[in-house]
Amino acid sequence: MTGADRKVVGWPLAPKAITGIPHPIPYQGSKRQLARMIVGFLPPQTDRLIEPFAGSAAVSIAAAYLGAARRFWLNDAHAPLMALWREIIGSPQTLASDYKKIWTQQLGDERNFYDVVRQRFNGLQKPEDFLYLLARCVKAAIRYNSKGQFNNSPDNRRKGARPETMERHIQGAAALLRGRTELTTGDYAAVLRAATPHDVVYMDPPYQGVCNTRDHRYAKAVHVADFIDGLTQLNARAVPFIISYDGRTGDKTFGQPLPRSLGLEHIEVRVGRSTQATLLGRNHWTYESLYLSPALPKVARRQGNLRLFPDMEHEQPAVFA
Repeated sequence: MTGADRKVVGWPLAPKAITGIPHPIPYQGSKRQLARMIVGFLPPQTDRLIEPFAGSAAVSIAAAYLGAARRFWLNDAHAPLMALWREIIGSPQTLASDYKKIWTQQLGDERNFYDVVRQRFNGLQKPEDFLYLLARCVKAAIRYNSKGQFNNSPDNRRKGARPETMERHIQGAAALLRGRTELTTGDYAAVLRAATPHDVVYMDPPYQGVCNTRDHRYAKAVHVADFIDGLTQLNARAVPFIISYDGRTGDKTFGQPLPRSLGLEHIEVRVGRSTQATLLGRNHWTYESLYLSPALPKVARRQGNLRLFPDMEHEQPAVFA
């Protein structure tokens, strides 16, 4: 077989997200719903959790909330996103106030106002404008045109998170991450080279289906061959890592599995029924893939899950041959 260790384990359903964890950045593909499970695979007393593809940093926030890691390193190649993170952690009250001002100004002319803010963001790249656009745009998706301009349309069914809700999430994330989080903007490969065996690296790279294409939603493409080489180097240095990487719906798979030579354990998590398949009268489940590196202690994998959600002790995983 060409894929990772094909003993594929899948829990019947992903554990429910823990209520109360702040989530300030709306973000397509966020692992907020799976964060509880992913954090469960961290070894006890993890010193530093690294996210080279930070995005909404849902896993780091959950780990901070649950006390599963002491320090954090958030990196992303997308500069406006990391500028937003710097404001969230460094100036939460100012950011919340600026968002409230923008959100209030839109009332009564939401559709046209969105275009005004989008044009302003493409010129000035202000974090508060970017946060408003993510709160309003279709599927909270970051999309750019060939000129590097943010071009996603607004979801006209909603106005975005209310200011009081957004402030609560901003302040909550700042309280969890302030004083123990390094923020960088750059290539994920440089971050992987700096990781040590004392860290745990969590990676949620762009799906293979949007790499090596003309899709401009990501600031920098992640080439599969280069990514696999980076994982090989992590293994050689015994750096523990966890990867969220593609998945499947029914018989349709998204991307090729990671190579078996990496020695990864492949876990499939059933996250829900496919909305598109349901509309077509089909009963298909959607599965997210997790890959665990050999450097993650096997005992800690199971103990970590029981420590964070002990109800799993009575729930037997399903094994897919």
